Amino acid sequence: MARMSDPLIVGRVIGDVLDSFSPTTKMFVTYANKQVFNGHEFYPSAVVMKPRVEIQGGDLRTFYTLVMTDPDVPGPSDPYLREHLHWLVTDIPGTTDATFGKNITLYTQTHTHTHGQMRNVNNTAFFLVKIITSTGKELASYEIPKPNIGIHRFVFVLFKQTGRQTVKNLPTSRDHCFNTRRFAVENGLGLPVAAVFFNAQRETAARRR
Repeated sequence: MARMSDPLIVGRVIGDVLDSFSPTTKMFVTYANKQVFNGHEFYPSAVVMKPRVEIQGGDLRTFYTLVMTDPDVPGPSDPYLREHLHWLVTDIPGTTDATFGKNITLYTQTHTHTHGQMRNVNNTAFFLVKIITSTGKELASYEIPKPNIGIHRFVFVLFKQTGRQTVKNLPTSRDHCFNTRRFAVENGLGLPVAAVFFNAQRETAARRR
């Protein structure tokens, strides 16, 4: 389980959002070539576009669910609206270096067009319509982080599904009705297999220029 030196514990992600868990899958989240590391700060203007997410699961028969949530709404000193859901993607296949994010089209589109990219184990780029259109099911589109009061944590949580299309109990709202723990329990997801978070606070007008 997580140790006291774990940044997820130091940052109170373990406790406020998640129960203690042991990571078993590698996940990399990147905004415009800048990787997210636990506790690092991003300007809101740097996270406008949805990030690139790489999941190294290594098995097409395994599927994952990704949750992005803000537990500090409306502000960290009194987060009485905790949590706010920013992104939800299910049925992500556990292929080595499977990627989705910025260039992935909506998953309900036909198989005639795709802009997603997948890399094989030799890092050779190729495009496969049937694989890319099934790279994940975006149930809640990416919502831009807009912290207004204090420093907010934005948490990416990865769960391993028991099978494909097993996430049935969907959130009815992005707002404080959402709870990561409850969502996991209702869908039989168990403990997370990976998580990472960044901090962000409201930018000054001078910074946004």
